[in-house]
Amino acid sequence: MSKPRPNLFIIGAMKAGTTSLHHYINTHPDAFMCEPKEPCYFVSPDQLNWPDIKSLELWKDENRYLDLFRDAKSASVVGESSTLYAKAPHITGIVERIAKFNPEARFIYVLRDPIPRTISHYWHEIRQGNEFRDILSAIEENPLYRDVSHYSAQLKLYYEHFDRDRILVLSFEDMTQNAPTVIRQVFEWLGIDSDFVPPNIDRKIHVTPKRFPRKDALFRLRYRWPFRLFADVLPKSIRNAGKQIAVREFSQDLDPNVRNAVAEYLRPIQQEQTRELTQLIGREFPEWKQLWGESIVKLSEEMTG
Repeated sequence: MSKPRPNLFIIGAMKAGTTSLHHYINTHPDAFMCEPKEPCYFVSPDQLNWPDIKSLELWKDENRYLDLFRDAKSASVVGESSTLYAKAPHITGIVERIAKFNPEARFIYVLRDPIPRTISHYWHEIRQGNEFRDILSAIEENPLYRDVSHYSAQLKLYYEHFDRDRILVLSFEDMTQNAPTVIRQVFEWLGIDSDFVPPNIDRKIHVTPKRFPRKDALFRLRYRWPFRLFADVLPKSIRNAGKQIAVREFSQDLDPNVRNAVAEYLRPIQQEQTRELTQLIGREFPEWKQLWGESIVKLSEEMTG
């Protein structure tokens, strides 16, 4: 008996509510979304910088990837939500690999006001121990922060291989303000019972706390083969002590002047990118208030990823 194959991919954007959407779809009786949420199977191993996912070695064998969906049974919607699939030009070849794997695949792309998305992205990298610069230096020096919010550039790659009606574009802000309506729209688009209401739909999933543990280089060593080889034989007290050293609490609060400086730097870049997006899909995004220059909202109010 052949294994179920995914036909739905939530491709991002990173820090735009994909965890919540993945959860809501998975609660539907005619849908199955895999765990881990982001298997990143279609990312080339040399471009995969997530050690926990890389350690699964899914790319070595398609059967390993398909095993993630073995419990899908008769679900008509089978999917995953790897946000690395919308990080061009830093991660490439994704669309071509998916098109070869499943030419009938469908995609959901959730877009968020680029300014809070970029800032949330920065805090994510801080938390993972991948970023040590101040926020303004980081977003100026690393184009990845800006490119992930260049939504039209990501969409164009998918439009080259898939019809537009196979790609649903959503607004994070719409989903935050009126989740039941947006989820109903998603279910209708997927062709499954749109009267189904996910339990606890008004509860935010995976909200980033005001303070969080910051992982440093020592933490990442746990994914290297020497540590994985000997970890099980180390006394638990030693393992716990090492974890406490490697994971340190960190606050995501920014000085208001710094937040405004970040916004002033990003606006001219990302306003132009958003105009390109509007031309591409025929939709404006007035709800992106920080992008268009209204007052900066405190980050802790909407830190959903």
